[in-house]
Amino acid sequence: MKKTFFIHTTGCKANQWDSSVIAGNLERAGFDRAPIHGAHIVIINACTVTEGAVRDIRRFMNRLKRENAGAKIVLAGCHGQVYPDDNFGADLVLGQAEKFSPERFINSKGVFVSTGETLAVEQGPRILSMEGKTRFFLKIQDGCDRFCSYCIVPYARGNPRSRPFEEIVGIMGELRRQGVQETVLTGIEISAWRDPESGQGLGSLLEALEDAPTPARIRLSSIDPMMFDDAFIETVARSRKISKSFHIPLQSASDGILSAMGRPYRQRDIKRLLDKLLDRVGDAGIGVDVIAGFPGEKEPHFQETLSFLGSCGVYYLHVFPFSARPGTKAAGMDGKVPAGVKKQRVKLLKELDARKREAFHRRFLGSAMSIVPEGKRYRERYMRGYTDNYIPVHIPCDKKLENDLVRVRIDRIEDGLVIGEPVQKDNDHFPMTDNQ
Repeated sequence: MKKTFFIHTTGCKANQWDSSVIAGNLERAGFDRAPIHGAHIVIINACTVTEGAVRDIRRFMNRLKRENAGAKIVLAGCHGQVYPDDNFGADLVLGQAEKFSPERFINSKGVFVSTGETLAVEQGPRILSMEGKTRFFLKIQDGCDRFCSYCIVPYARGNPRSRPFEEIVGIMGELRRQGVQETVLTGIEISAWRDPESGQGLGSLLEALEDAPTPARIRLSSIDPMMFDDAFIETVARSRKISKSFHIPLQSASDGILSAMGRPYRQRDIKRLLDKLLDRVGDAGIGVDVIAGFPGEKEPHFQETLSFLGSCGVYYLHVFPFSARPGTKAAGMDGKVPAGVKKQRVKLLKELDARKREAFHRRFLGSAMSIVPEGKRYRERYMRGYTDNYIPVHIPCDKKLENDLVRVRIDRIEDGLVIGEPVQKDNDHFPMTDNQ
C-alpha cells in the first residue's frame, strides 16, 4: 500500500512555493496526496514570524488530533529551523534544507536541522502545478541578512541566495506554454536577487523578462523600499508586463521607531519614493506593512505614523501588532506597549485601511480593467480576479472565464465588494486604465 501525505502551509507566498516543491518530491518518491483525515503523514510547513503564526500551528495541531490522530506529524520549515524544541508534540522536526526531501527522514523521529549557513536554493519542481490556483508563485530568491531588530526571518531562512536567471526564464516559458496568465515573483527579500553567474540584479531580470516568453502578467511580491531608485521606477513604469501593484514593508513612519527597528530609511525617504512612483505610475496600487506597538512607541510616534499614512498615496495597509520573537533584539527591549494600547492602535490603523481601500476602489468606478478570474465562488454568484493595480473585482460566475485575462468594467461597490461586468476587449466606451 502506498503511503499518503497531506501538507498544511502557513505564512508567506514563499512557503506556498516550498510546499509545492515538497509535494512534487514526495510524489516522485512514491507517495500519494490525500485529504487530511486519510493521510499517513501530515507535514506542517510552518511560519513563525509572529505569535499569531505560532497560534495557527497550535490550532492546526488540535484539529489534526481530532481528524487524524494516527498520522505521523512532521513540523517543517521556518518554525522548525529556529525553534526545534517548541514542536507541539510533532513526531519529526525538519529544518529548511531537510524539508525538501522528507522521504529521507520519514522512518525516523526527532530533530533534523542544518545550520543556516549551509542553506542553498532548492531545485525547482520538474512538473509545474497550479494546484487549483489562478496565480503561480515562483520563488526567485530566499534568505535575508538585514537582521532588523524585530525579525526572526534571517535566523529562519539563512543568508540571501538566488535562483539562476536561466532557470527563471525557463520556468516562465513553461508557465506560458501551460496557459498561465499571471505569475508572482516571490521570495524573502526579492530586492536582494542576484544572478549567481553574472551578478545582475532584479531590475535587469525584469528588463530581460519583458522580451522573453512569459505569462501575460508578472506581479512582484513584497519589495524593500530602498529598491525603488529612479532606474527601478522607470523599469516598472515602462513595462507592459509588470503589474502596477507594489507591496512595501514600511513597518513605521516615525523616524525614532524606524531607527529602533534597524530599518535603513526614514519618513522623508518613503515620501520621496511614493511621490516619484505615483508621478510615473499614477494608478499604482501601493500597499504597506505596519507594525503597531513596537517597544518604545509612544503616542506621538504612533500619531506620526497614522498621520503620514492618512495623507500619503498608499492604497491599503497590512497591520500587525508587535510580536516579540525569542532570539531577536526587540524581544529584550524596554518600553513594552501595553496590550490594550497596542490593540487600540491596531484598530485605528485598520479603520484607516478600510477608508483608504474604499476611496481607491471608488476612483475606478466606470473604468474598464483586466482581471484573471479565480474559480472560488463568493456569495454563491460571483468569481473574483485582481486588476493590474490589485483591486479585487467580483463578476458573475462563468466557468469559461476562469484563468483567462478578462476585460471588465467596474460598476459599483455593493456590501463591501467591488462588482464588475465583462466587456468586449475592443470596447471603447470606457476609459482603459491599465496596460493589458
